Amino acid sequence: MSNNTETESRKLLGRLREAMAGDDAGQARLDKITALIADSMKTEVCSIYLFRDEETLELCATEGLNRESVHQTRMRVGEGLVGRVARRGVVINTADAPNARGFRYMPETGEERYSSFLGIPIQRLGEMLGVLVVQSKDSRDYSADAIYALEVVAMVIAEMTELGAFVGEGAALSPLHKQSVLLKGGVAQEGATEGHIWLHEPRVVVTNPFAEDPDRERERLQEAVDELRVGVDKMLAQSQNGDAEQLQVLEAYRMFANSKSWMRRMEEDIARGLSAEAAVEKEQSLARSRMAQSQDNYLRERLADLDDLSNRLLRILTGQGSETGAEMPDDPVLVARNIGPAELLDYGRKLKGIILSEGSVGSHAAIVARALAIPLLVHVGKITTEALNGDHVLVDGDQGVVHLRPDDTVISAFRDKIAMQAQAKERYTSIREKPAITVDGEQLQLMMNAGLMADLPSLETSGAEGVGLFRTELQFLVRNQMPKRGELVASYARVLAAAKGKEVIFRTLDIGSDKVLPYMTPADEPNPALGWRAIRVGLDKPGVMRMQLQALIRAAEGRPLSIMFPFIAQFEEYRQARSEVDKTLDRERKLGHVLPKTLKVGAMLETPSLGFAPLKFFEEVDFLSIGGNDLKQFFFAADRENERVRSRYDTLNISFLSFIERVVERCEISGTPLSFCGEDAGRPVEAVCLAAMGIRRLSMRPASIGPVKSLMMRVNLTDLRKIVADARHRGEQSVRPAVMDYLREI
Repeated sequence: MSNNTETESRKLLGRLREAMAGDDAGQARLDKITALIADSMKTEVCSIYLFRDEETLELCATEGLNRESVHQTRMRVGEGLVGRVARRGVVINTADAPNARGFRYMPETGEERYSSFLGIPIQRLGEMLGVLVVQSKDSRDYSADAIYALEVVAMVIAEMTELGAFVGEGAALSPLHKQSVLLKGGVAQEGATEGHIWLHEPRVVVTNPFAEDPDRERERLQEAVDELRVGVDKMLAQSQNGDAEQLQVLEAYRMFANSKSWMRRMEEDIARGLSAEAAVEKEQSLARSRMAQSQDNYLRERLADLDDLSNRLLRILTGQGSETGAEMPDDPVLVARNIGPAELLDYGRKLKGIILSEGSVGSHAAIVARALAIPLLVHVGKITTEALNGDHVLVDGDQGVVHLRPDDTVISAFRDKIAMQAQAKERYTSIREKPAITVDGEQLQLMMNAGLMADLPSLETSGAEGVGLFRTELQFLVRNQMPKRGELVASYARVLAAAKGKEVIFRTLDIGSDKVLPYMTPADEPNPALGWRAIRVGLDKPGVMRMQLQALIRAAEGRPLSIMFPFIAQFEEYRQARSEVDKTLDRERKLGHVLPKTLKVGAMLETPSLGFAPLKFFEEVDFLSIGGNDLKQFFFAADRENERVRSRYDTLNISFLSFIERVVERCEISGTPLSFCGEDAGRPVEAVCLAAMGIRRLSMRPASIGPVKSLMMRVNLTDLRKIVADARHRGEQSVRPAVMDYLREI
């Protein structure tokens, strides 16, 4: 690139800085920017389109188009050339716009007179804010230098939008990070809470995107990169004794930190007028954009490394982030892209809530959040870019909604909701010691799910009659290496002692799918939920299963013991697993260890296939537990992590309830104890319908026992059975409407 072009680029940014520095209101600033870009680029038209909402772009300023169309012309994402730039996040450069694919004629703007079109996405770290457009009457392709110069300008506009530079009378936007925002996500742990944001990875705000002294900015960048490289070398030195895979990752990390092309691109950005911070962020945005479009997992991982290095470099340059010594608020609501179970346990119960922009409802972080009874929302897309440390936030973990920087009306309504929940909790406490007996005299057993010692006090406070599911994988997931047998013995013994004689059903290791051990190489599977997981891993790698069975038998110390195998899909798998139990018992007897007083060995029914197993299976198994979460996704072929499809299928669907009824009938014939475990067991309406189908034992999170028992004591299961039968006879898809009518009348 010629020095002359670099000077022109710096000149344009210099004029842009002057436009930003004035006291003009937001709209006046935008108008100035479009005018000076059109003048500098020698084009007839320059327009800025900004997002009004997630799907709508609005013309917010223009030089050359009809001024009356400003704030009137709107388009959907994907509509017209501007909408295509916004959707794909890529540059569109055409010399013949009216004949280009996707062109949309907007008569109110008069744009049909212009042949050439150049559209540049206005984005910040992968977040689309709008589109910058230049157009000219003459038919021309804009040069690579012109495109680059406008990309730099678009990035500056994004930064200034972030800082609220366009706020004021007639403003196009409210200031980011100041307005109230409502965000939606998936519920991984229910509950409502109020607090202040604590960012797991503090984001950096670039306050000055302009370089007043390019030479000084280059020096600052070099000093920061030198500091970054020293830090990466230290990390490598400290990990020399780590495993080969970890070292390989860090070596790739160091390679990026020493990348000459990365450094050269940032220096070129500075030469064109950007500050060191803005140059780093421009390259980071480019990496994020490529990451979003890449289907190559290896490339995505490498781009993620570059993204992380950029964050570290920005923190060094700005002094923002963890180095600032920011203090965690007294009522922290944690915000992160994703978080592991060990990191979450480090925070412990001090967290009031957790909001993840990624995450999953079945992840081990979600399991830890449930164990700690902390409301958790996942897939809250823009939370990491919208939230800043200390922002006031309301988390509605029942509706899957986040109110960030809420106004007084929302706060008042939310606090009323929390007060009502507190009153209901008092009501549940009053029935805690009472049995769950329905109006027609049917008694149910309500158990709780657990996975940590921290759960066990809930046995008394919730009124649970035992632990219907103890997830043993958490002790494996929160470590960096395989736990020793002695550690497992001590852990399981503490659980049994804390239960004080109440039954605890230990589920053997359920790993695979979304629960991969940190020290186990994940299997590269196209569909891990249907892949090598749970009992399939246990039977193929019996060493870990045997160690766990030994630990459970020794931990019982002569007390009754209940063990359950997960994800049994066919009779033979249960027989093989049961055979391992018998062999382990025999070995323990020969070694002189005390055997459990009684031993019950059960299976989880999580696949429809097991419901059709031979009757001999039902006769041999000591007990059966329906794993509702997995069963439902396989029954309906609807991934429970996919919001588009999972919400289409109702637990109270007649087909699903009929399948449950069939399993109940087979268990009654064979005399097999049956329970239902999963999210639906803890939802009062679903729970009473499952009871109506004949299930008499339900296992749920401790906080759900009160609400479920309260409704159970008010219903007549005979009436509910008739409602289900009538809905089935009428050919209805779901029994929910009829059940809700009944419940409103009781």
